[in-house]
Amino acid sequence: MTETVHADVPVKNSHRNFSAPEVESGGLAVGQWTTRVDIRSLLPADSPRAAGENIKHTRLLAESGARLPPIVVQRSTMRVIDGMHRLRAAVLRGETEIEVRFFDGAEEDCFPLAVRSNTAHGLPLSLEERAAAAKRIIRSHAQWSNQAIGEVTGLHAKTIAALRRSTEGVPQVAARIGRDGRVRPLDGAQGRMLAGELLAERPDAPLRQIARAAGVSLGTASDVRRRIRSGQDPVPTGRRTAVPSSPAGGAAPGSRRGAADPKAMTQNRRVMLWKLRKDPSLRCNEVGRALLRWLEVQAVEGEEWERLLDSVPRHCTAAIAELARGCSGAWQEFAAQLERR
Repeated sequence: MTETVHADVPVKNSHRNFSAPEVESGGLAVGQWTTRVDIRSLLPADSPRAAGENIKHTRLLAESGARLPPIVVQRSTMRVIDGMHRLRAAVLRGETEIEVRFFDGAEEDCFPLAVRSNTAHGLPLSLEERAAAAKRIIRSHAQWSNQAIGEVTGLHAKTIAALRRSTEGVPQVAARIGRDGRVRPLDGAQGRMLAGELLAERPDAPLRQIARAAGVSLGTASDVRRRIRSGQDPVPTGRRTAVPSSPAGGAAPGSRRGAADPKAMTQNRRVMLWKLRKDPSLRCNEVGRALLRWLEVQAVEGEEWERLLDSVPRHCTAAIAELARGCSGAWQEFAAQLERR
């Protein structure tokens, strides 16, 4: 017997289990266990369907009499990610509760998860809807590889590459995250050059650390160290690409000094959060998932900051500013203690 959930609160005698493993869906982890929630507490989905709800499909589900699979909901917002037809069917049946699996990831990952879910089961997305969704994901997740986006949208990697070239407003990134979660530089020469710089600074550092920091494979890091020790260039002849200098005389894109660029820092944070979300030592226990949620809240950026600033009432400005500074100081101390461990 399960209890109704109106918000993110612990539930007794429920299918919900905070220590449960999670199910991967296109690299996006969804809780395995289910909970019944009040339908009135749910918000509508950001659907990839151009025409919205298919009334005929909803009625078929409602009249089937079958037990409907659980829908997927983002825990922090209670917004439906996958299952709007099932939710509408439950309403037509006169039900007040529905079975839910929670997604604890970032808000920016909800749309890709919705697309992945709708290409895997239920009423399939059309080719046009999948292409439109791919363009949106290319802009919001430029750090994902063509293969990773293709797996989410059900399109071939070559199709994603063509869409990437024709899509406007795509952030430029120096590396991409593959389906396996590994980060690979777009320009192998830049990764080798960065590995060479790191080895020059820390010649005794473990190769795994160098490879991870430079975004190259362990074999590439080993080859770079061998070449440096023999007096050779880290980048083999013919593989070095011309790196344009910045107009203000600053660091070239992709160089270590260039990493201070706000866009580069944003992409780096996204990559780090992606890796942390996939780490089972964090996502498979309650405290680790809570830490990931806190980090994702702190990773708000761009237009989200503008929306937050605009939503603050004038009479609350001073109090919220003081609390924000306090949170900043607490995170700085948290980081300092981690570094001292």
